[in-house]
Amino acid sequence: MIHGFANHTAVSTGCPFVLIEDDGQRESSPFINSDNDEEQYYEGKNMALFEEEMDSTPMVSSLLNKLANYTNLTQGVREHEEAEYADGVKRVTVMVPQMGTFIGVYLPCMQNILGVILFLRLTWIVGTAGILETFAIVSMCCICTLLTAISMSAIATNGVVPAGGSYYMISRSLGPEFGGAVGLCFYLGTTFAGSMYILGTVEILLTYIVPTAKVFDENENEPMVNNMRLYGTCCLLLMALVVFVGVKYVNKLAIVFLACVILSILATYAGVIKTLIEPPDFKVCLLGNRSLKNEMFDTCAKIEVVKNNTKTTKLWSLFCGGQYPNSTCDTYFSLNNLTEKTAIPGLRSGVIRDNLWSNYGQAGMIIEKENLPSEPAQGFSTDTNKRYVFNDITTCFTLLVGIYFPSVTGIMAGSNRSGDLRDAQKSIPIGTIMAILTTSFIYISCVVLFGALDFLFGFSLKKTPVIGALAWPSPWLIVIGSFFSCCGAGLQSLTGAPRLLQAIARDGIMPFLHVFGSGKANGEPTWGLLLTVGICEIGILIASLDAVAPILSMFFLMCYLFVNLACAVQTLLRTPNWRPRFKFYHWTLSFLGMSLCVSLMFISSWYYALVAMMIAGCIYKYIEYRGAEKEWGQGIRGLSLNAARYALLRLEEAPLHTKNWRPQLLVLCKLNSDLTVKHPRLLSFTSQLKAGKGLTIICSVLEGTYMTRGSDAKTGEQNLKKAMAAERTKGFSHVVVSSNLRDGFSLLIQSAGLGGMKHNTVLMAWPVAWKQTQDSSARKNFIETVRETTAAHQALLVAKNIDHFPSNLERLSEGTIDVWWIVHDGGLLMLLPFLLSQHKVWKKCKMRIFTVAQMDDNSIQMKKDLQMFLYQLRLDAVVEVVEMHDSDISAFTYEKTLVMEQRSQMIKQMQLSRTEREREAQLIHDRNTASHAAMNDKGAATTPDRVHMTWTKDKLVNERNKHREGMAVKDMFNMKPNHSNVRRMHTAVKLNEAIVRKSRDSHLVLLNMPGPPKNKKGDENYMEFLEVLMEGLDRVLLVRGGGCEVITIYS
Repeated sequence: MIHGFANHTAVSTGCPFVLIEDDGQRESSPFINSDNDEEQYYEGKNMALFEEEMDSTPMVSSLLNKLANYTNLTQGVREHEEAEYADGVKRVTVMVPQMGTFIGVYLPCMQNILGVILFLRLTWIVGTAGILETFAIVSMCCICTLLTAISMSAIATNGVVPAGGSYYMISRSLGPEFGGAVGLCFYLGTTFAGSMYILGTVEILLTYIVPTAKVFDENENEPMVNNMRLYGTCCLLLMALVVFVGVKYVNKLAIVFLACVILSILATYAGVIKTLIEPPDFKVCLLGNRSLKNEMFDTCAKIEVVKNNTKTTKLWSLFCGGQYPNSTCDTYFSLNNLTEKTAIPGLRSGVIRDNLWSNYGQAGMIIEKENLPSEPAQGFSTDTNKRYVFNDITTCFTLLVGIYFPSVTGIMAGSNRSGDLRDAQKSIPIGTIMAILTTSFIYISCVVLFGALDFLFGFSLKKTPVIGALAWPSPWLIVIGSFFSCCGAGLQSLTGAPRLLQAIARDGIMPFLHVFGSGKANGEPTWGLLLTVGICEIGILIASLDAVAPILSMFFLMCYLFVNLACAVQTLLRTPNWRPRFKFYHWTLSFLGMSLCVSLMFISSWYYALVAMMIAGCIYKYIEYRGAEKEWGQGIRGLSLNAARYALLRLEEAPLHTKNWRPQLLVLCKLNSDLTVKHPRLLSFTSQLKAGKGLTIICSVLEGTYMTRGSDAKTGEQNLKKAMAAERTKGFSHVVVSSNLRDGFSLLIQSAGLGGMKHNTVLMAWPVAWKQTQDSSARKNFIETVRETTAAHQALLVAKNIDHFPSNLERLSEGTIDVWWIVHDGGLLMLLPFLLSQHKVWKKCKMRIFTVAQMDDNSIQMKKDLQMFLYQLRLDAVVEVVEMHDSDISAFTYEKTLVMEQRSQMIKQMQLSRTEREREAQLIHDRNTASHAAMNDKGAATTPDRVHMTWTKDKLVNERNKHREGMAVKDMFNMKPNHSNVRRMHTAVKLNEAIVRKSRDSHLVLLNMPGPPKNKKGDENYMEFLEVLMEGLDRVLLVRGGGCEVITIYS
């Protein structure tokens, strides 16, 4: 120890154990003998107790550091914006989320909600439905979106929500099936919304901005269908080109489009205030009580005085066919006077009372003001109908609901931008709900304000939209504002829809969408954009905004329905992970929102609603059948667990009735050395028995301990699942590890299943190699399994030659399934053929029932009784009674019994000899060990005597064993068979002869399985009896009932 410190000098530093080496290097350690290597070894060992856990689980500090550095950028347009350097090298700009509630949620929702319907259709809806019914339409739609926003806020605040909007929320809440179905519905809704906005843009362009730009000179009574298609397609291609070139241009123009919407609404309210002072200078011309299209004339009069000369007006020419005073005029024109009224009388005029009620009508019906005087005409020429204002489509309340609903969509704009928000869990609820309340106030106030107008439709204000006539300072503010608003909304739809499709494709839940997951080098969804343009063109070819609006209403309502469903399911299940920060929600509000969505779907268009549901259902089933497996913690799984728990508790409440009995199978499956299924046909037979639709548990046992063979158990379970999938066996798989197979099978028989869903039948294969193996474990395991199933009151099915059984792809030709009914143990023998015949493999097979009659039995009466019993059981089968007369025991039976007993005796002697040899070897080992110990302690003098005595005793034991074996061999050749065994063998031989004679060519033979002897000394002979009973038969199913009736004659 002194030598170890020879080269060190102690220095007083105020700190213990501080040393300075000769080279001046400082070292500090609590250990005297520590060096640099040891210091590094003990460095960072404060948590040495948890060092093994650190390999698989992170430290809390590391986890918090990762969470703090987590940034969640949107998957939308922002991640694809690029900046270019002077040398042309591109890089993706990563922006830190900085947007708050107002900029990030409130304004985008406002921009998406307010749009084309407000500017082009709301005045027409108010004029057609009246103020009260329009108020009901607006209220229903706004309440629906408000309830949906509440549900969406709860979901969005339940953890971090990446950009993806409703698709992400629904797929992660209800699972990939619902998420994919609703995601595609939302995609189609967004795409058709683009069609609607483009059609609105073209309608504003051709009707109010450039009416002379029409290419096709269409009839004025007909809508400008071809012009809408032509200009709509051109507009779509132009917008698609803008989106393809760069999304950043769309983002830069977004503020311009939003400004147009806000300025248009402010101009409308300013015009309303101005009407209190001075009504707008817009006039409407009425002929009697009919409105006229006043873009065709300037003077609302039949004649006018010009320079003291009376002349006819343009109206006279339109209705009289000429400008001469003596021309023949239209009867209604002659009988009624022309009056000119102020189009917008103002809020003080009191016309709101006249516009409270609806005025629906058929297509082509002329609009008439009922409270104005009019002289009816007997008839009028059809060529003058085009001068009046008339219904271009048949109107009703349900149609207006479908047309109006798109005006309240767009509430997902905030959740779609969650990656760009500074605090998404705070901003999304507040911004979305405030936007809905604001827009609801705007719509409801506009309904009341538009009710202050007279009955004005379409062209009544000389190519000026009705809302434009109300605006201040100029109607062009509304025209230009609505035009750019529709353009911006169309661009947003063409931008968002391909990215939504790309997100669905990248999730991999629908393989056929895989191509749309890729795009340009910068991630732009080029293929998705092409598909979106194609679908959008379909909407444009419809060429009617009023026809496209109900289509997208269906898809949006479907989406909102599942948002409410997701919130309701999560709330009712009370899953531990359901902890939203938004607290103002309740499951009743979500269900009310769901009910409103379904009601609005069928109110708008019941056939569109059915088509939308059918599309969603087909997508759901496709994802369920062919889609990739995804596990996102779906709420439907929790719903299934709750339903299963409730059902299991209900099953426990009352004992099972015979009418409800069905085979609940526990299949004991053996695995090969490579952990693959040894008998796959056992699973095929299981699926063929599943006409009863009961429980199926496929199990296997591995020898060893779980610590050493845990991975093998998981591999074996996966192989079981693969084999079940290949054989189309629906059920559960489980592999247990036990110290020996016997204990493992016993454990499965006792504990498999749960509650009322426990197995009542055990299915296993016949142990073919029980004779060949020197070890008797196979025979013992089989017999003990038979005993345990009997003790547990469970039925047992044992299939011989299971590898010869048909697969699920085979179709057996016409043949028979033969049942040999020896004893009645519950009726399972008769039920199994019926269940098998329900499967397509055995469908053509007929059922035959054989029963055995003894000497004292009346075979004719037995056959009649059995036929009547089968008739009452509603089973179709051919009945045959086999008579077995008493006969002398043949020499063959006697010899077979003798050979069986000799073989059993020989096996016993072999096992006894092997056991004694093992004991002898152990005894020698123990003696030698004791001898060596004594030699070390006491010396070698006494050792020879002890060894000599030990070997003398062992030799004596060996001699006795040899003598015993010799006597046993002599007794074996001189022994006589046991009388009881001879009788049993006689029964087995005679019964086998009858079965082979009658059922050699049948596809399957079912027969009662005799139980093992109560005395375990006869176990060896039991297997021989069963072998003799099944000898000469190919497919045999031994059936042993569980002690209860499984079939009844009662309904």
